[in-house]
Amino acid sequence: MRILTLTLNPAIDRTVALDRLEPGAVHRARAVRDDAGGKGVNVASCLADWGLPVTATGVLGAGNAAAFEALFSAKGIEDRCVCVAGETRTNLKLVDAAGTTDVNLPGLTLDPATLRAVRAVLAEAAGPDVLAVLAGSLPAGAETGLYAELTADLKRRGARVLLDASGPPLAAALAAAILPDAVKPNRHELEEWAGRPLPALADVVAAARGLVRRGIPLVAVSLGAEGAVFVRADEALHALAPALDVASTVGAGDALVAGMVAGLCAGPDLAATARLALAFAAGKLTRPGANLPGREQVEAIARGIEVRALTA
Repeated sequence: MRILTLTLNPAIDRTVALDRLEPGAVHRARAVRDDAGGKGVNVASCLADWGLPVTATGVLGAGNAAAFEALFSAKGIEDRCVCVAGETRTNLKLVDAAGTTDVNLPGLTLDPATLRAVRAVLAEAAGPDVLAVLAGSLPAGAETGLYAELTADLKRRGARVLLDASGPPLAAALAAAILPDAVKPNRHELEEWAGRPLPALADVVAAARGLVRRGIPLVAVSLGAEGAVFVRADEALHALAPALDVASTVGAGDALVAGMVAGLCAGPDLAATARLALAFAAGKLTRPGANLPGREQVEAIARGIEVRALTA
């Protein structure tokens, strides 16, 4: 299985460590680090750490593409990104003891010529042996239905598609005639699609089953500290990770997606996929940026993942 990730709205994640974030106050940073990121880039980074070959595509600003090129080179990720004039956005992540506050800036504008170039890369790369991950927000210039269109394009060429998006682009993809093979909303994103709160685990599972009935073979819903649920036609599982020391939450959801991809490439066992997805996410929490610890440590975490069968 060849793995392809698409990031149309990437970012350089600037993480600023503070003693305490106070609105309206002047702060002195304890530390600052920059990581080339964006959801699909983060997925590719974690998969490369696991040892799987992966190709990253998307749109990068030529003015600061070096940060991404350095990441791809260091991790052996094939770079099929389209470079355009300008700079990729920088997102701020303000971290203190209470958690992470995100400030996401506007990205580059996707013009018709750039979109044609991206579609050409996808068309060339797609095939029956490809698992494509479409991840993240859409930049200015992209129509709401773009993910739905790209999903249809890829699936007509035989590829499988995992979609990790939110808001109207996710809703459009879920309403399309040709659906993704897997989706990974978080609880809030699933609530938006369902049009109602989902306070209990049974509510989350019921909504996920609604997507499966709609025609999506696998639905994974991330629940933060409550782990994640994995639902397909004949099975529903709840996976919980052990408590670990947290170095950074940046990219944890993307690591979970990477673990799903790694599990799907390994075989059809849903419990094994759930364990690997949670182990990727938990392992990433112990590292800054979208980086996994060594394979042995991830495998040790996976052995400690509790997976429960659900009947709701």
